[in-house]
Amino acid sequence: MNIAVIIARGGSKRIPRKNIKLFDDIPIIAYSIKTAIKSKLFDRVIVSTDDDEIAHIAKQYQAEIPFIRSAELADDYASTVDVMSDAVKQLDLTPQDLVCCIYATAPFLKSTDLQKGAQLLEDKNTEVVFAASSYPFPVQRAITIDDNNKVTMLHPEHLMTRSQDLEETYHDAGQFYFSSAEYFRNKHPLFSDQSKVVLIPNYRVVDIDTAQDWVRAELMFQLLKQDKYDEHSC
Repeated sequence: MNIAVIIARGGSKRIPRKNIKLFDDIPIIAYSIKTAIKSKLFDRVIVSTDDDEIAHIAKQYQAEIPFIRSAELADDYASTVDVMSDAVKQLDLTPQDLVCCIYATAPFLKSTDLQKGAQLLEDKNTEVVFAASSYPFPVQRAITIDDNNKVTMLHPEHLMTRSQDLEETYHDAGQFYFSSAEYFRNKHPLFSDQSKVVLIPNYRVVDIDTAQDWVRAELMFQLLKQDKYDEHSC
């Protein structure tokens, strides 16, 4: 059995009610639900939440709410690993069942991304598949700025290195994690030497944590809706 688990707590602080805030006129969680359903990968698409309003909206978009998440797993300290381990136990999944954790704020995720992830997970040497994207600027040129506006390079040895000579680096895109139920149940790390990635272009990646992130995501979404991009569909 393949299960999609969309995680959405009610107590987001920096963007109040973030997981159901309207994004291009529909609750942002609806994009994750619709994308999971459109992928046709999953026998069930469920939402793990502690919040009655989120549960109600999720049901409107055809997601299941088979349990309500405990308050202890909905505070600022509960990790994705903790929440997913709880979901696997609540659903009483077998070790062989495949589970995809999808974030509620992933409006740029496409069904084809999930399908690629499922294909990669067929390799027996792969434990986890997740979405990743390249940094838009070389991280080797990163700087810090102190309280006195003084600049320090994190890697001063690369001060004079040409950008094209620096190794390309990548980061977690914060969209989905695909693994076995047993892997999530035992709270194994989401990144290991047996992880693989689905590369997402960085114009489809925004970590929506602040009001500024939200505005940038909305602007990107509107651009991607234009015919010349044709990338906005799930």
